Amino acid sequence: MPRYIADAADIPVVLLAGGRSSRMGMNKAFAMLGNLPLLTRIMARIGQTQRKPLSLNADADWPDAMGLRLVPDTHPGKLGPLAGVLAALQDTARHYPDVSHVATVPIDSPFFPVDLVVRLAEAIQGSNEAAIPVSLDQDHPVFGLWPISVIDDLETWIVSDPRRRVRDFLARHTVRRVEFPTIQTSIGPLDPFFNVNTPDDLVEAEKWLAALEEML
Repeated sequence: MPRYIADAADIPVVLLAGGRSSRMGMNKAFAMLGNLPLLTRIMARIGQTQRKPLSLNADADWPDAMGLRLVPDTHPGKLGPLAGVLAALQDTARHYPDVSHVATVPIDSPFFPVDLVVRLAEAIQGSNEAAIPVSLDQDHPVFGLWPISVIDDLETWIVSDPRRRVRDFLARHTVRRVEFPTIQTSIGPLDPFFNVNTPDDLVEAEKWLAALEEML
């Protein structure tokens, strides 16, 4: 069967950075892991396979977008990750009208697979399907390949559903789940979708980074 998405490098990618970072105590995008901010690490991993320029879902007055075009939420009030997904979909529909999907990647998961978008795209079989990664039997829906066709439904959902849970919204649509293995390191198996929410998580991420660098 031919692939619905012929070339994953043509899928726009929007980095999600619209959260409050309240548990971190600072903007997570600029938290240093090793000698680089989290945002720089995320940009580098996506940039290895990406043809279109990256965009950043963040407030219009962000202090340093590192050269990325900002894609602010279109609904005020910090309504959660789905608001960032909606902004990404709307922005893609406006700038790339011939594209059927947009990929979203959060800026707080520095070890995600570099072939993430490629593998999610391989799973898509139609213009209305979404795809998300799975590891250790857990869905990671903020990493997603989202069909442009869900814009209207998502906008209605965001303003009408008080919880705005990503999983609940995806349950309304056809979703392809793609399994990703753990990364074997000298200190144990690493979930590639490990995310940094707190200062303690950042300390743990430093240990994982050191273990990964040992393997190079």
